[in-house]
Amino acid sequence: MSDLMIKTAVATKVRVNGWKNTTVEALQRRNADKGQTAVEYLGIIAVVVLIVLAVNGTSLGQTIFGKITAQIAKVAP
Repeated sequence: MSDLMIKTAVATKVRVNGWKNTTVEALQRRNADKGQTAVEYLGIIAVVVLIVLAVNGTSLGQTIFGKITAQIAKVAP
């Protein structure tokens, strides 16, 4: 076996081990954030619900609905 092949094999093994360790660490960090992510999703859902309720409760919602319906009517014969 030549020196070049040995060096290449060693370099490959080092890179694969480094990738494996980095991947395992990233997955462990990702699993630690599960609770935080759930809270963030609930916050986003709450904001969207508030926006929908605010738009539905005003004439703005009806205006938006009318404009969307008009644009759809232009496209669909």
